[in-house]
Amino acid sequence: MSGRSIDARVSQRAFFGVSALLFTVSAAVTIAGAASMSAMGAMPMPGGWTMSMTWMRMCGQTWPGVAASFLGMWVVMMVAMMLPSLVPMLWRYRDTVGGMGETRLGWLTVMVGAAYFFVWTAFGMAVFPLGVALAALAMELPALARAVPLAIGVIVLIAGALQFTAWKARHLACCREAPGRCLTLCELPALAALPADAATAWRHGLRLGLHCSYCCAGLTTILLVAGVMDLRVMAVVTAAITVERLVPRGERAARVIGAGIVGAGVLLIARAVGLG
Repeated sequence: MSGRSIDARVSQRAFFGVSALLFTVSAAVTIAGAASMSAMGAMPMPGGWTMSMTWMRMCGQTWPGVAASFLGMWVVMMVAMMLPSLVPMLWRYRDTVGGMGETRLGWLTVMVGAAYFFVWTAFGMAVFPLGVALAALAMELPALARAVPLAIGVIVLIAGALQFTAWKARHLACCREAPGRCLTLCELPALAALPADAATAWRHGLRLGLHCSYCCAGLTTILLVAGVMDLRVMAVVTAAITVERLVPRGERAARVIGAGIVGAGVLLIARAVGLG
């Protein structure tokens, strides 16, 4: 066995080992955070649902403190949820830029991952004030609060329908393909290989993060409306994202997942109408 082959195997093991460790730590912290949030309880609301304390300020807290706490929790949760489907994309990036020292390649890979999660961090920063505002309105307007279960059902139904669109298929393809091919699919100049520099790595990570956030828009919305710190919802959404990214026929998997989501949306609407 050649020295280059041995080095490649060591590099591969190190990469997947670090990825597994990062996933384990982020999943453990997410579970602990969800358990802590669950122990705080939830507020019963008109319409037979409960509001998570995620969107509320507790005694002694400041709004900047609440926002910082939410953002930290959000980033760790996104790492746990997205890393299983991100790891293959990072590995394909390493294959594309290869031909350099392991240390430099490692730093470039970290740069891609950091840019990817920067996009999700920005998404969380936009979500928090919106969630707080909607929670405040629901507490002040009982009629609005009673409409929330129906609204959740409609949102879930729309998220399921989104799984069948060409828009979803295009962004899913970008998340599944190698870097140069992804650029071609997205009508950008094709590259035989990405330049091995930090600026390109950062831009590539941003591009991956944007396509991923678009591709996961419906599934992420379900997470937000069904329970942003509900471990069961997180597990289901994570499984759906991972399956449609990694199985051989991802577009078909996305449609199967969409059918299940549409069915869940119909059941939620029927339940909300029945309770009404």
